[in-house]
Amino acid sequence: MLKIEDLTVEVNGKTLLHDINLEVKKGYTNVLFGPNGAGKTALMRTIMGFSEYKVVKGQILFNEEKINDMPVDERASRGLGIMMQRPPDMSGIKLKDLIRVASKGQKNPEKLSEKLSMKPFLDRDINVGFSGGEIKRSELLQLAAQDPSFYLLDEPESGVDLVSIEQVGMTIKSLLEEGVNCPGKSCERGKSALIITHTGRILNYLKADRGYILCNGTIMCSGNPLKMLEEIKNKGYEECIKCRLMM
Repeated sequence: MLKIEDLTVEVNGKTLLHDINLEVKKGYTNVLFGPNGAGKTALMRTIMGFSEYKVVKGQILFNEEKINDMPVDERASRGLGIMMQRPPDMSGIKLKDLIRVASKGQKNPEKLSEKLSMKPFLDRDINVGFSGGEIKRSELLQLAAQDPSFYLLDEPESGVDLVSIEQVGMTIKSLLEEGVNCPGKSCERGKSALIITHTGRILNYLKADRGYILCNGTIMCSGNPLKMLEEIKNKGYEECIKCRLMM
């Protein structure tokens, strides 16, 4: 569903990512590990089409269509949706109004907000005065309204307390399983995702199919996400090149 080939990205003339190769199949959830400053968020924003991230080499394919030069809104209309690590406050814009726009008026904000306990926030300005967990739930509510086919989730567990993480994790699991198809004895999840995680706590609530480690602006290796997480916890990212042994 998403395929990145030999991707090199610059911001203000500085190379942040180089020679990135990564793919996510339809119905798969892949996770992206890496230390701070490795370029994980830059990769997410490049996929989504943030204008300051300039692709100087390689290509991004979404459903076999090259999207390198598409603006954010066109990528969103094709099915890409993003949860940012810390989205901006939006004074003067009510959450319920954004939900109506994101869903093109097809979903009722009150009903949609019940699962995430966000109904009391619908008449508030977006993210203004929200706690970390409330911001994450607000982002998930917006994504539920947009209903993308592919989710880009940047550290969904960041800034979330122990009570909220379960709600966030179960909501993400529910969103990814919408439209699940079970031909024969196997089941294919309805949505696909690429998730950045530092702690790995989000993996307590959903099944990840493949993991990638990004260090120094490039993908070092890929493999079983749970085994990779255990190696990271035991040895740290300085040993990430050795994870090629797990491939």
